[in-house]
Amino acid sequence: MDTLPGRLQGLADEEAARRLRDEGANELPASKPRSVLCLLRDVVLEPMFLLLVACGGVYMILGDRQEALMLLAFVFVVIGITFTQERRTERSLDALRDLSSPRALVVRYGRERRIPGRELVRGDMVLLAEGDRVPADMRLHESSNLMIDESMLTGESAPVAKHAASTPASMVAAPGEDAGSNALSGTLVTQGTARGEVVATGERSALGQIGRSLAALGGESTPIQAETRRIVNFVALAGIALAALLALGYGILRGDWLHALLAGLTLAMALIPEELPVILTLFLGLGAWRLSGQHVLARNVPAVELLGATTVLCVDKTGTLTTNHMIVRTLWCEGAQYAVANEAHRAFLETFPETFHSLLEYAVLASHRRAFDPMETAIVEAGQKLLADTEHLHRDWTLVDDYPLSRQMLAMTRVWQSPDSSERMIAAKGAPEAIVDLCHLDAGQSERIAAQVAHMASGGLRVIGVARAVFAARELPHSQHDFDFRFLGLVGLEDPLRADVPGAIAACHAAGMRVVMITGDHPNTALSIARQAGLPADGNLMTGAELAMLSDAALDLRLAATDIFCRVQPEHKLRLVQAFRRNGEIVAMTGDGVNDAPALKAAHIGVAMGARGTDVAREAAGLVLLDDDFSSLVTAVRYGRRIFANLRKAITFVVAVHVPIVGLSIVPVILGWPLVLMPAHILFLQLIIDPSCSLVFEAEEPEQDTMRGKPRRAQDRLFDRAVLFRGLSQGAGLLAVLCAVYVWSSHAAHSDDVARTMTFTVLVLSTIALIHVNRSWDTPFWQRHRAFNRYFSWVAISTVILLAVVMATPRIARLFAFALPPPEMLSIAAGSVLLATLLATFWFEAVKSLLRQQQCDQPSAPSGRPFLD
Repeated sequence: MDTLPGRLQGLADEEAARRLRDEGANELPASKPRSVLCLLRDVVLEPMFLLLVACGGVYMILGDRQEALMLLAFVFVVIGITFTQERRTERSLDALRDLSSPRALVVRYGRERRIPGRELVRGDMVLLAEGDRVPADMRLHESSNLMIDESMLTGESAPVAKHAASTPASMVAAPGEDAGSNALSGTLVTQGTARGEVVATGERSALGQIGRSLAALGGESTPIQAETRRIVNFVALAGIALAALLALGYGILRGDWLHALLAGLTLAMALIPEELPVILTLFLGLGAWRLSGQHVLARNVPAVELLGATTVLCVDKTGTLTTNHMIVRTLWCEGAQYAVANEAHRAFLETFPETFHSLLEYAVLASHRRAFDPMETAIVEAGQKLLADTEHLHRDWTLVDDYPLSRQMLAMTRVWQSPDSSERMIAAKGAPEAIVDLCHLDAGQSERIAAQVAHMASGGLRVIGVARAVFAARELPHSQHDFDFRFLGLVGLEDPLRADVPGAIAACHAAGMRVVMITGDHPNTALSIARQAGLPADGNLMTGAELAMLSDAALDLRLAATDIFCRVQPEHKLRLVQAFRRNGEIVAMTGDGVNDAPALKAAHIGVAMGARGTDVAREAAGLVLLDDDFSSLVTAVRYGRRIFANLRKAITFVVAVHVPIVGLSIVPVILGWPLVLMPAHILFLQLIIDPSCSLVFEAEEPEQDTMRGKPRRAQDRLFDRAVLFRGLSQGAGLLAVLCAVYVWSSHAAHSDDVARTMTFTVLVLSTIALIHVNRSWDTPFWQRHRAFNRYFSWVAISTVILLAVVMATPRIARLFAFALPPPEMLSIAAGSVLLATLLATFWFEAVKSLLRQQQCDQPSAPSGRPFLD
């Protein structure tokens, strides 16, 4: 117990320091960024990188330090790319933490002082005023006209009236108790002042408990990550087994165990699928980097790809579909109604009818001049626009007194003194029924007004009434009821739809994505916003109370026909996301409030708002829209689909190019030829062409119909029959061409080294052609009108230059076992290389054309079974 004279004088500095030390800082629980060592550990322990390091070690044991160092250098390059991207993402997230520790005005031992919010402790006495963000959970001892915006916690955009507690401040009231005397961490004071005692800080606060609950909702690998890991492990084991068999067979048949080891090592190098994690890392990392230029932060990089498979998008209304900034939409006087123009129709403002001048004039007078309450802010802004250059804005009037809103009277009255009159001008606004009561209207008038209020509310508007009075006496009465009020009319306000939302939702529908709205608002408000946004609003609506009464099985049956969920609690949002997942949907959840965080974490992809979003919501999300632009989500979906489509192109290329590499490692052993490919050749292809082609395919623009089809099915895989057939067919044709080139050149030049040189040259040039052909699967390369891809140009030119350097430098040529054709054969050899390359190129196009025709003939055919179940 405190020994101070009174609780309201606050803690002593020594006691505050002790509690801070014992209970910890007033900070939200957050996902800690990985340290450098943890990041390096995660990267190095990837199976593919371990295989690459092991191969480098084998080269080192064999004494070939040059190739070993080349291989290990490649490993470090990939580690550097991964490390840089992850660190950049963590730093970007840190820059968004703008609400985690607000400043606080506290009373310590009777003296007021302002301290960082993280230094608050239980028992501190905090002073609140308009515009303050509540720094911790508090129990209120004193309050004056206090209104708090709790939208970040409840999703309700209208501020909530608060009052002093009638019981000791031992803890924040539980649901069903007197929550009106609580001020919760992270909420915003929009009106009035208060003094309260801190009862919970950090993770013990209501906001912190939501963040702490996210720990139970762990992350998971995306299907692509899991599939790639499975394929890498399978192919690596199979490759090692096949390489061992080849080495054993070579040694038994020829008795040359040293060359047998070299043949086995070459095949192992050819079969190790090191490109797969490299391609996945680069595609996702560069995709996240490109998205950052569109103001989308990929906190969880694989979520970018998974967004392209999203089938259901669950969106929160307040702050996501709407601006979370209220505006005046409708004015109503007896028998007349006026729709307030938005910013796009400012030209009509000068025609504001005289009938409504008094209504808006006194609505402004009943509001604070420096408003923090969203509704008062909207009224003041509307008055400044609609009443500009008129005599109805009274900046020279003096405020005499006010009658604040209370639980007994849901209306507030402000008393003004005009410099031109001795009479007091009285302005009142509040709940329509309270204003009707103040005006003492008869039953007929009351019924007409109630009907109009119901009509406006059915359109999603929040309605307040306005009245005026004139008071001649100098001494003001004790009650608002003593004024002779005259009813002026109704003001309808709304939290408007974001301008970009209808177009974004239409794009989602065109892309085959279902959009579901989940909100804590009234059904009428939800339906109104749904109609404006372009969501189905034909009565397919479910309230939180209905949802709570349904079993999981019954809820699953209702999901297909329900697109709007209203009056929901945070636990309902989480349950809905889990229900959609049970139904096999790929679920993305958008939101900006703390109440959205558990659902954001449970969804396959959580999408948080960056500017308005809370810290805990951003921590839970995989993607963050930095500019709160809902249309950025459509951009992210397009990027996700582009990534998956281009990954399939890259995988097709990897499969196709490995067929001739593996074939040229096995065929010579079977047919008794000298070794055609050695580890140096395979490293040339892997270190120069394979990583570079990842950049080429990643930079390819999406096909024209990317956003005009349904999301890919959840069971669709990167390694399906279509990809394998395309890759194996293209690769088999190239292998046949290469074998023919080797046989012809070895007979023509009578030199195995010349044959090896010509065969490898055709392989390199055909690999470049293979990349170019597979850049688009829609059109032949000679009919293509696609954006210039500078990476392809760089790959093609640099590869040809490096090949020329290898052949022209004697020391390097000996490492590759190359020899140039004799002078009299040079022109024939060059022509043969070009002819073989063209033949391979047209074979690639023939395979592509055949598959394209099959897709046209069978548009609904499945994409094929996965390569490995």
